[in-house]
Amino acid sequence: MSQVIFSSWGRQIVDNRQGGETDLASLKLKLPDRYLENGAIGAFMGWDGIIVLDRETDIVAMAAEYMKRVQEKYCCAKCSPGKKGTRVLQDTLARIVSGHGEERDLEIIEGLSALLDNCKCTLCMTSALPVFDTVKYFRDDYLAYIRGRRKAKPAASYHDKLTAPCMDRCPAHIDIPSYIEEIKNRRFDESLDVIRRNMPIPAVCGRVCPHPCESACRRALVDEPISIMVLKRVAADHEWMHHKQPPMAPAGSREKTVCVIGGGPAGVSCAYYLALEGYKVTILDMLPEPGGTVAVGIPDYRMPRDLLRREYEIVQGLGVEIKFNTKLGRDISLKQVKEQYDGVFIGVGAFRSKPMGVEGEDQGYEGFSEGGINYLRAVALGQPIKTGKRVIVVGGGNTAIDCVRVALREGAEDSILVYRRTRKEMPAESYEVDDAEEEGVQFEFLRNPTRLVHENGRITGVEVVKMELGEPDESGRRRPQPVPGSEYVIPCDMVIPAIGQDPDLSFLEEDNLGIETTRWNTIVTRGGVLMTDCEGVFAGGDCEIGPMTVVAAVGQGRRAARAMARYLETGRTFLDEADAMEDLVNNLGVFDKDEPVGLAGGTHREHQPKISGPERARGWDEIELAMPETQAVREAERCLRCYRVGMVAVG
Repeated sequence: MSQVIFSSWGRQIVDNRQGGETDLASLKLKLPDRYLENGAIGAFMGWDGIIVLDRETDIVAMAAEYMKRVQEKYCCAKCSPGKKGTRVLQDTLARIVSGHGEERDLEIIEGLSALLDNCKCTLCMTSALPVFDTVKYFRDDYLAYIRGRRKAKPAASYHDKLTAPCMDRCPAHIDIPSYIEEIKNRRFDESLDVIRRNMPIPAVCGRVCPHPCESACRRALVDEPISIMVLKRVAADHEWMHHKQPPMAPAGSREKTVCVIGGGPAGVSCAYYLALEGYKVTILDMLPEPGGTVAVGIPDYRMPRDLLRREYEIVQGLGVEIKFNTKLGRDISLKQVKEQYDGVFIGVGAFRSKPMGVEGEDQGYEGFSEGGINYLRAVALGQPIKTGKRVIVVGGGNTAIDCVRVALREGAEDSILVYRRTRKEMPAESYEVDDAEEEGVQFEFLRNPTRLVHENGRITGVEVVKMELGEPDESGRRRPQPVPGSEYVIPCDMVIPAIGQDPDLSFLEEDNLGIETTRWNTIVTRGGVLMTDCEGVFAGGDCEIGPMTVVAAVGQGRRAARAMARYLETGRTFLDEADAMEDLVNNLGVFDKDEPVGLAGGTHREHQPKISGPERARGWDEIELAMPETQAVREAERCLRCYRVGMVAVG
């Protein structure tokens, strides 16, 4: 672990220039020792200070280069304090480094602090902070320049990155402040263009994303987070509601071919970005229609099927071919696919339900569902399935919540969710639980099934044991423990286990291609580029990291597409600068939940209209309605545009 020579990160000063040792881990700073193949990292400079790892790093030269990039690449020039303040900083630092500085230049730099506090957004003011730190803590270095005792010794290379707390927390790293700003300016088409740079299915993620970005929204430190997900839907809906054609087109045509296995969010994202680069892409999907887990795992009242199909028609319009009802391991082997295509991406979803481990679940009783994802798929595809009048769903995740809500729409009179912890520990999104409760779902918390009760081969109930919460387990949640002698039976005529899913990787057993898997039944990839141990075969989404969110799968699909394009052109797999800086900044972290924002709150979050609970449980119409564009503009105006710039010195 690298030793810290100096750090002002997080406003905590660590100065070992005259001796002493402090490593990065002790400061809880996740900064790598090296940057790609370029060399050792000498220092990092950004929104929360500076971190110096190599005492030979010329901090003054780095500050000058940093502010040059901030001013020329990232300053929007929409406000005078930012535009003029950063330009004065750039010019002053350049003058000092060139040997023409004066001591009063340091006063000029320090005097800009108050001016930059009045910027339109946070980009320029946070970018100036590390420069102010260099003047304060490396003043002797500045004076050495000014007095002619030192000449610039720049690093071998500098690498910069624009980010924001919300962008960093988004697994797809969408430029959220930019697309929100476009909505504020009523430029909905331009907003959608920004989104599609990182997200090919905005109508989907504008509806079903768990929006982790909102957990890192600085506006929440003032009053409430921005409705980031809903604003994405506004931009996406504007296009189809106004009958506009998407503007994307492939950039030329390339000879190399790619096969994407699985048409879910990871697979379609990989296909989309490769198609834009001109590659010929074919998707093999085991389902009869597009969408993967979104199509058959997310009910229509959350994600209307016609809009999902439209997203895929757009991808097909780029030249992507989709072959439905084609399952790997049944209709074609992975070995055959690899022989036919120059690159392969495995993006199969998690369609195999985990067993509950209770007595009787393997006996084939009538009324026992194979699993929550299987139940949802059967309903979505119109397959013959009989929903009972009194249904019990076991689990606490989003799939379990979808199952109890779908059961009501399929005619259940009582739909009951049994969960072994309390509502507080449920992994399902809290608003989904609220919606289920409004629709009439019943909850049995701190209960765990022990056996299925049956009569003449038919389910008649579930025996459960009462639970109590003990010490936290590895997930951080308190471990549920059974209360001895507390068993009792909950009557029902249908049981749906929904305690988790795994990918079905049985197709790997047929071909000995050397692809390693984990004990969690996921595929091992290497080096952050998502390539498996079999050259030319990549993997991402549920089969690589386990059941994940739509937006996380999209992020992996896009990264895989970039890595595959590099592989197809060079025969090598490697991280490029975008990947490397994305990882570096993400590991360092951007959001500070304890940051004093210094703004008066009171402008509360806008909410999209919603059909009332009792009504919506009777049908499949979308329950969350479109936010009117005028309301979306008001919500977009709440965004603080919290951009930050980071830069690393290498070599």
